[in-house]
Amino acid sequence: MNDFFNSKLYNNSITDWAISIAILVGSILIGKIVYLIFNKTIKGITSKSKSKIDDIILEMIKAPFVLALSIAGFWIGIERLALPAEINIWINKIYQILVTINVTWFLSRFTDAIIREYVIPFSEKSESTVDNQIVPVVRKVVRIIIWSVGIILALNNAGYDVGALIAGLGIGGLALAMAAKETVSNMFGGMMIFTVKSFKVGDRIKINGFDGTISEISFQVTRMITLDGRKVTIPNSLFIGNIIENISAEPSRKVSLNLGMVYETTPEQMQKAMNILKEISTNKNLDEGTTIGFISFGDFNLGINFVYFIKKESDIIDTQTEINLEILKQFNSNGLSFAFPTHTVYSKPIL
Repeated sequence: MNDFFNSKLYNNSITDWAISIAILVGSILIGKIVYLIFNKTIKGITSKSKSKIDDIILEMIKAPFVLALSIAGFWIGIERLALPAEINIWINKIYQILVTINVTWFLSRFTDAIIREYVIPFSEKSESTVDNQIVPVVRKVVRIIIWSVGIILALNNAGYDVGALIAGLGIGGLALAMAAKETVSNMFGGMMIFTVKSFKVGDRIKINGFDGTISEISFQVTRMITLDGRKVTIPNSLFIGNIIENISAEPSRKVSLNLGMVYETTPEQMQKAMNILKEISTNKNLDEGTTIGFISFGDFNLGINFVYFIKKESDIIDTQTEINLEILKQFNSNGLSFAFPTHTVYSKPIL
């Protein structure tokens, strides 16, 4: 029996191989035991604290910690064996990659948990729908960045020429960017919409000759329903460098109304007309800032300018109709006449 355990297998005795395997299996079992301790004991302690951060760290570190123990067992078990130099070099590279990937895994899990526990609930409380759209995208981008950096570091720690790899990726990325110029421009436009927040879904805007209500915003295109009821798909690149007029963001709608009175209107009647307009300006749908003035002696009329502001929450068309009907009713009942273009022709008899 002793001869069997002392027999050589790849320059190591069966006993040495058995001990190395036992170390690896033992590290895995210890990891499982530690995992259970985390779940039952330490988790109970951290759950009593008011802060969530310790619970998040504990939850996210459990699986990577078990993997770390397994990696350590793998390293200790292999290190004690007498293996060829070439194999040792490869094992060392694998070990470096595994350690770096494990750390990257923990950082990715931890960052994702922070976004899930803090950022997403905050965005859900926000009234803006844009936050709900951008957070999942940011979550994916952060995860991709962490894993990209982790893989590059793992290869670098393993002794590979990462500089040449990054340079190759840079050239390939440049070629891809040139081929997908429009797509990249649209993505930048989408990022601008999400970050600047010049408008949101449901807003009426004017841009580049289009006037309508925004129905959908994505990273590539924005969809609008025009005042004619037509659906328009606008590339997000159009929002870069163009003036955007957000009509829904106006505090109130300004209306400038010019009224022309006949030249037979007396000063007393003109004053009466302005008093009527002042009374009409107390309408519940109008905001402060109304101005009324006798501004001109026109070719065919005496001009009164009536400027008023419709409140944001009021219906613009209905309010204008109500104001105009009231003006017509009051002016007619008070004998105030509107002017219209007239010509007076003087004829002289020919002798």
